[in-house]
Amino acid sequence: MMEKEDGGAPRPLANETPEGPRSPWDIPGSGNGEPPKKGRSTAPASNGDSEEPRRPSNPWEPQKSAEPKPRGPSLEDLFRGGGGKKGGGFGGMPKRPDGKSWMPLILVGLALLWIGLTSVHQIERNEQGVVTQLGKYARTVEPGIALTLPAPFESMQRVKSKAIQTLTIGSKVKANDNLILTKDQSLMDLTYDVRWSIKSPKLYVFQLDDPEKTVREIAESAMRATLANYDFNQANGEARGAIQQQVRNLMQQVLDEYKAGVFIQGISLKATDPPEEVKEAFRKVNAAQQQREKYINDARAYASSVTQLAQGETTEFDKIYEQYRQAPEVTRRRLYYETMEQVLGQVDKTIIESGTVTPYLPLPEIRRRADPPAEEPVTVTGKK
Repeated sequence: MMEKEDGGAPRPLANETPEGPRSPWDIPGSGNGEPPKKGRSTAPASNGDSEEPRRPSNPWEPQKSAEPKPRGPSLEDLFRGGGGKKGGGFGGMPKRPDGKSWMPLILVGLALLWIGLTSVHQIERNEQGVVTQLGKYARTVEPGIALTLPAPFESMQRVKSKAIQTLTIGSKVKANDNLILTKDQSLMDLTYDVRWSIKSPKLYVFQLDDPEKTVREIAESAMRATLANYDFNQANGEARGAIQQQVRNLMQQVLDEYKAGVFIQGISLKATDPPEEVKEAFRKVNAAQQQREKYINDARAYASSVTQLAQGETTEFDKIYEQYRQAPEVTRRRLYYETMEQVLGQVDKTIIESGTVTPYLPLPEIRRRADPPAEEPVTVTGKK
């Protein structure tokens, strides 16, 4: 293809020769379209003052620019205060009105800020601060505003020494999470809370790496050791209070031996259930035991009532015998009358002694006449 010049005459394109298109490996002035051969120089011959730039042997090789790229200020120039430009301060920062640099004031401000952030501490009401000087324990500060040397000379660690923390061991989310063997070789799925606090911040910080893990492990060990002395029914019933107190005392003893600085407030048993696989069987056994206890209690109550009745009759007989011993005839007649009264009290006849009174009185008939008869309901029938 040909381009037309301003005068209308056609001129070849940049990649064309009179014979045809030029190859990327063409060397200007060579007149062929073959790539350069190995060992053959690609530089054109120099003719006087005219010299063309050397072309790369690979058409995809990036060409180096003849002009060097601009280079920024060096690190030496920056610290020298010029910033690569004249009249500037550090890093090109403008100077103060008196001609001095702002850098000293900036350094002083940063130092004061660092001292304020690392030397002034606000301790909350339920906290205490443990101050260490170059890694060694220095003192313990109480709640309020506390001052220390700036870091790294002194540092402070806050601990919640006046707060009661609760640790729950065993969970119903995961079945059989805390199975414990009792004295009667039964398994108990136990869930309980451990309430603890910090009594010595110094020991708490320097003696324990993971306080919560330590308290958990000691609680589990103390609970297993204590439940090994109780049956399943005892641990699930009347012995709960004793178990809680024994576990708390054993935990405190072990923590004091470790010098942990931890105080155990108390233990609370929340659930003492059998394993999930045998829970239904345990419920049936408990129901049968409760039914047995009910029958035993009913029998004991009946036996107690019969015994009390017999004792009362015996006491009454002793009193009557004493009266009979003193007046046999009078006592015999009185007993006869009381017995006849009990026997004939419900009989529909009246027997009296013969004499001046009528031998027979129709007392039941008189009683029936005296009592008004019950009114019978009246049914009215008729046409509307």
